[in-house]
Amino acid sequence: MSDFPLDWAYAYGAPDAEGLFRSCPEDFYVDENLGFEPDGSGEHVLLHVQKRGDNTAWLAKQIARLAGVKPSDVGYCGLKDRHAVTRQWFSIYLPKGEEPDWSQLNQEGTEVLAVSRHARKLRPGSHQSNRFRITLRQLQGDIEALTQRLSRVAEDGVPNYFGEQRFGIEGNNLTLAQEILVDGRKIGNRQRRGMVLSAARSYVFNSVLSERVNQGNWFTPIAGDVLIDDLPTGPMWGRGRSPAADESLAVEQSALADLGGWCDGMEHVGLSQERRQLCLKPRHMAWKLRDDALVVEFELPPGSYATAVLRELCKLQNVSQPQGVV
Repeated sequence: MSDFPLDWAYAYGAPDAEGLFRSCPEDFYVDENLGFEPDGSGEHVLLHVQKRGDNTAWLAKQIARLAGVKPSDVGYCGLKDRHAVTRQWFSIYLPKGEEPDWSQLNQEGTEVLAVSRHARKLRPGSHQSNRFRITLRQLQGDIEALTQRLSRVAEDGVPNYFGEQRFGIEGNNLTLAQEILVDGRKIGNRQRRGMVLSAARSYVFNSVLSERVNQGNWFTPIAGDVLIDDLPTGPMWGRGRSPAADESLAVEQSALADLGGWCDGMEHVGLSQERRQLCLKPRHMAWKLRDDALVVEFELPPGSYATAVLRELCKLQNVSQPQGVV
């Protein structure tokens, strides 16, 4: 078990209902919206793929093998969950030569939906949004209170927490973060090291956000706040002084009093100060309650987590261990 708790504050109090989450892949559907149309020409091939039960990195390797290119020549906008049905785009750098038969990717759980050409490689966060359709089953508890919560979340949003999957199984990424940032441990695997440092930054942000939720000012600016689109932000830690001031800076310093070693460490590993909105507002949110199941749909920007929305609605009995980020 991790020594770093993940019991972040609830915006609307702990939920009064609970339900099964991820009972089957079809209960977690994600459709990636690029926000633009492929150019129709260029050095990159764009594949639109639906997958079920496979993670993004694994499928990217299969695409690279079929195309005869290096894995680094395959791009995508974000990691999508394995225990889900997801539609997402991949880019493959193929400036010359014939394309392979992309239908060879079609197998149980995987289907190529469209093929086009594009001028640029897809990179993390280059899409516009993700559209979710999530089913929670075997609902128990106060369903009337759940209905009220759905309306409130649709109107006011939720705290923009990083999801627990960011921190690894039982928070093991945070234990490694302590060893790297404070104890001086070296990790040769660059990808693994980057994942651990991202988890540390996310934990610092969540800690500040949780304190703002406790104070009731996570969606309204206070003195010294740094705003993005008129919404207050929290720190994504790195080099440089925090741009927050006054009351906002005091909240950050208080929330991070026990994480000073982490913050110092992140300032010396090449990370730069950034900001992230504290409030996440789902778009186009709709829902249906049928018998003992809830089907909820909403759209989120890149880098945000569907579980941040769901945790404010229900206590989730997670049937499957999530594998990625959307």
